[in-house]
Amino acid sequence: MRRRVVVTGMSVITPVGVGTDATWAALVAGRSGAAPITSFDAARFDARIACEVKDWDATRYLSSKRVKELDRFSEFAVVAAEMAIADSNLEIAEADEARAGCIVGVTIGGLQTIERTTRKIDEKGPGRVSPYVIPAVCGNLAAGQISIQHRLKGPSFSVTSACATGAHAIGEAAEWIRRGRADVMIAGGTEAVITEVGIGGFQAMRALSRRNDDPAAASRPFDRQRDGFVCGEGAGIVVLESEERARRRGARVHAELSGYGASSDAFHMCQPEPDGEGSARSMRMALEDAALVPDDISYVNAHATSTPLGDLAEVRGIARVFGERAVQGRLPVSSTKSMTGHMLGAAGAVELIVSILALEHSLLPPTINAHDVDVGFALDVVPHAVRESRGRHALSNSFGFGGTNATLIASRWD
Repeated sequence: MRRRVVVTGMSVITPVGVGTDATWAALVAGRSGAAPITSFDAARFDARIACEVKDWDATRYLSSKRVKELDRFSEFAVVAAEMAIADSNLEIAEADEARAGCIVGVTIGGLQTIERTTRKIDEKGPGRVSPYVIPAVCGNLAAGQISIQHRLKGPSFSVTSACATGAHAIGEAAEWIRRGRADVMIAGGTEAVITEVGIGGFQAMRALSRRNDDPAAASRPFDRQRDGFVCGEGAGIVVLESEERARRRGARVHAELSGYGASSDAFHMCQPEPDGEGSARSMRMALEDAALVPDDISYVNAHATSTPLGDLAEVRGIARVFGERAVQGRLPVSSTKSMTGHMLGAAGAVELIVSILALEHSLLPPTINAHDVDVGFALDVVPHAVRESRGRHALSNSFGFGGTNATLIASRWD
């Protein structure tokens, strides 16, 4: 018999707040995290705005020695994991360490460290390269650092699946518990690519919004005037436990992770399958995994990044799965990327946590900047302002380059 998996701890670090409470308050208020880039001089770039984590100083949370070992993406993950574990009141006895693991993914890894090191070699020579460079840039070192700190001796690795990374990491971590091979998993996603290479690369693909004169209005999922995503950064981490373990220790449960689906468009390196068939398969798989039907879902947190092709493909996929209920505007579907920007590898994890918060607070976060919803979308995108709604099951989509799709379903735990 498959074991049930519950979320007993969670935390986020986002462009609108450090910590779950701060982020949720900003989302409920409809506050954008977009602003002119401060982490480097973006004057030469066509896209000069981003959703940065504001005033980030890792030494507020970690020792200076520890910070030397970490790239920014790992800083976010390690600190978010600390907060999630504290939220869970999790303690792992020595005898249980081998049944506790960590899967935390990242899309790109340590761009900041790579760029800084390249400049140092050019200016001062290779003899000045830090011995921490390679460990800092390795994608699995976010999970590795968390595992070392908390003595998690079960599986420890990174999932990398572009912008679906965080969702895949959580889904795969849940599978370890369901199969009875782990009892506790720390899981999620992280990202920090607001650098010259990161912004330059996405700019070259014409993926980024160039609405530099009005950053707060730049990320506009579903809107007819959308012109690309706003790059974000941060992390989202959850503590997953088997239902039995959580009950045994009297843990507070935020939600059940009831469904997980994954599929591939098998269509194009960067563009989604236009008719949404691949994303629909991921959603249907998650529904089947959760033993639910489409009418059971009360809210969808969409992947919707504010790109012309991506938003349209997802809307078509949602229409395939939810039918008339979606296209007649009876299913709330919002994109919190309108406020956080696109956090890439962290997005799926953060948005699952947002979906859980929506269930806990009986509030639906809005899609801001949806002033002129694209003709043919016909969805209820929860425009502009938060809405009260008590539901039992929320679905969160995450899609990425290579046609990879992941869907998670969170269910209210009464």
